[in-house]
Amino acid sequence: MIVATTARLVLRELVPDDASFLLELMTEPAFLRWIGDRGVHNEAAARAFIARRWLAHYAEHGFGHWLASPRDGGAPLGLAGLVRRDGLEHPDIGYAFVERAWGRGYAFEAASAVRDLARDRFGLERLQAIVLPDHVASIRLLTRLGFAYERTTRLPGEDVDLAVYGRGLGPATPAPGSP
Repeated sequence: MIVATTARLVLRELVPDDASFLLELMTEPAFLRWIGDRGVHNEAAARAFIARRWLAHYAEHGFGHWLASPRDGGAPLGLAGLVRRDGLEHPDIGYAFVERAWGRGYAFEAASAVRDLARDRFGLERLQAIVLPDHVASIRLLTRLGFAYERTTRLPGEDVDLAVYGRGLGPATPAPGSP
């Protein structure tokens, strides 16, 4: 299901057939460095991850990470979305793009759409984001999106300190033509 379109991207729910892309993304060195090894080392594991993580998250919360693909067709470029996490008071905005898509503004475009969906479709009033404190590019993107540093934390069951950024979203923007 398509959840949003931007000038250049389509964001849609992940399906099991996206396993080969998820495997590509989650085994790139940058993903492993900045996000971590999620145990996805073959297509079967990627398919199981989609079912266990994203399909379940969509069913429980109505949102999750969505696949970002070029609007004019072509191979998927990344993920962007919202996640409920133990240890955070508010939903977490997140994004990850394959290295071949870096430097073109796709992450900012997708994350901007996710921020707007959080407010306008899901009625959220605040978002948070977690990032490794030395991930300068991601922190720069969060700052461009209006997020500000809040604190350092460790999520339950994790052994790494993360910087928490947050921002209020303000009132929902009415859809065109609505009263």
